[in-house]
Amino acid sequence: MLWVLAVALTVAQAPAGERPPMAEEVFKNVQILKGIPIDQFMGTMGFFSAALGLNCTDCHAEKSGGDWARYADDNPRKQMARRMMQMVSGVNQTYFGGRQVVTCNTCHRGTSRPNVMPSLDLLYSSPPPEEPGDPIQQASGQPTADQILDKYLRALGGAERVGAFTSFSGKGNYNAFDDAEKSPFEMYARGPAQRIIIAHPPSGDTTWTLNGNSGWVAAPATDKPMPVIAITGQELDGAKLESEVFFPARIKQSLTNWRVGFPTLINDREVNVVQGNTANGGTATLCFDVETGLLTRLVRFSNSPVGRVVTRVDYSGYRDVAGVKVPFKWTVTWLDGRSTYELTSVEPNVAIDAARFSKPVPSTPRRQ
Repeated sequence: MLWVLAVALTVAQAPAGERPPMAEEVFKNVQILKGIPIDQFMGTMGFFSAALGLNCTDCHAEKSGGDWARYADDNPRKQMARRMMQMVSGVNQTYFGGRQVVTCNTCHRGTSRPNVMPSLDLLYSSPPPEEPGDPIQQASGQPTADQILDKYLRALGGAERVGAFTSFSGKGNYNAFDDAEKSPFEMYARGPAQRIIIAHPPSGDTTWTLNGNSGWVAAPATDKPMPVIAITGQELDGAKLESEVFFPARIKQSLTNWRVGFPTLINDREVNVVQGNTANGGTATLCFDVETGLLTRLVRFSNSPVGRVVTRVDYSGYRDVAGVKVPFKWTVTWLDGRSTYELTSVEPNVAIDAARFSKPVPSTPRRQ
């Protein structure tokens, strides 16, 4: 089955001596999506949500919104989802040699029921922009990846200055998709791939931590089903890449199999599209403004048992810090959420205690 292959890949990618708990060890009544880590399990739930245009409680019991244990309750919609996973896996095995060609999104396209006839309004309206994240081949007549990346480093301030920018601490404002107001956050980062972001929303602190080899998310019980969730496999690769954007001296070594596609438009500006692969087989696409040379968008995806889990990061507000242009604003969009970070102050090349990048402690909910 398709998900058996995903399980084998995920377990092989787990850091030595740090096997994360599997979905069925944490959640009850997991019948098909067994043998995958919690972050991949939650990403799979996000894929279902996006593909069908539903939220969590549309598929789970209505009371599960305030009680993680109730997510285990069975209902006809969950039973149908299991049958659909088996159907899709069978189609891919029978007709595509086991490759993940057909997914929930192939038919549903953001609706709970697949449309059985074409939409005339959609047919005669402007199509939505395509996400520049699908795998691409090297396009003819385009600059090489090295040429685009070299221009990027020059736009930031030059390779020498970029190489001398090795750490920073910063403060700013954080805003999640459904937050009524902005919340403060602080950030400590240094290369390679060491970063901690601590956001302070009213519900309680959320912490994202990378220590170069491992990563975790700690959040209140109102936001996550576990106090601390390990980031694994291709998702960990993607988180490392996002961290390295702030220290891009090693940008050429961050991915392999670089290729350049045809230019496209983002917010009416032409961008060069450059793509590569992560260490664990994920795909990342970087979009550089043709005029300025600066990175404006990063699209990455990791594989899940049911489809690609896509994350997009949009960068803007570049400012000069110690002779290097740094994006002071970035928006992270994924299948079931969106968060915007905006720095208000940055201290470059500061000494940061390595202990800051240790596994975070569980978050304590704030009293309302």
